[in-house]
Amino acid sequence: MDGIPHPIPRTVEEVFSDFKGRRNGLIKALTTDVEKFYQQCDPEKENLCLYGLPNETWEVNLPVEEVPPELPEPALGINFARDGMQEKDWLSLVAVHSDSWLLAVAFYFGARFGFGKNERKRLFQMINDVPTIFEVVSGNGKNPKDQSATNNSSKSKSSGKMQSRQPEPQTKAVKMSQPPKEDDDSGEEEDEDDEQGATCGACGESYGTDEFWICCDVCERWFHGKCVKITPAKAEHIKQYKCPGCSGKRARV
Repeated sequence: MDGIPHPIPRTVEEVFSDFKGRRNGLIKALTTDVEKFYQQCDPEKENLCLYGLPNETWEVNLPVEEVPPELPEPALGINFARDGMQEKDWLSLVAVHSDSWLLAVAFYFGARFGFGKNERKRLFQMINDVPTIFEVVSGNGKNPKDQSATNNSSKSKSSGKMQSRQPEPQTKAVKMSQPPKEDDDSGEEEDEDDEQGATCGACGESYGTDEFWICCDVCERWFHGKCVKITPAKAEHIKQYKCPGCSGKRARV
């Protein structure tokens, strides 16, 4: 993305070196350069991506227009959630997506140059021996069980704030792929089961009955209202909701 061609990694060691360079650049963006990174992610701008480069630098830029792209692309539209979340939570969210992108790039190279089972295993072990970007940014080195307990605890704390206005969000957050049903017991249970498997398209968290959610009429993905800056009151006046990603795509066409 910086206009300087980088050598294409072809061996396990070269792919891991590329991984480390990009990882170090991303960590800089989310730690030592966080103020600069924050300012570049203006929610008023178009869909932006955070790129880590092999030379241990980073940049915030528009996604490539090439289809399909030369490499897997990072998460799109990270800037839209910036002001709808606590800064620490937003940085952690970007870190998680950055970890996923790094793995995608590394194993893209592995697939492209025909890594076998042993080579893929060795590459993953090398990657797994270094902390994830999320662990570095959040300082969270807990095991999955501890992390799950922490997440459940934080959800239960935040859920109390939403209790009083829960009935209104539930009637608003109806999957657009299915026609609304009459307000009987069976219909409410089906809607609840359908929503239960959803995850937020912005932060990736699973559906929670104590939080206000809204569904995009275009891509049919679910979002926390707080992640896309939509309140229950505002949702009442929206006839057709388009998420930031779909709105950005339409604006660029």
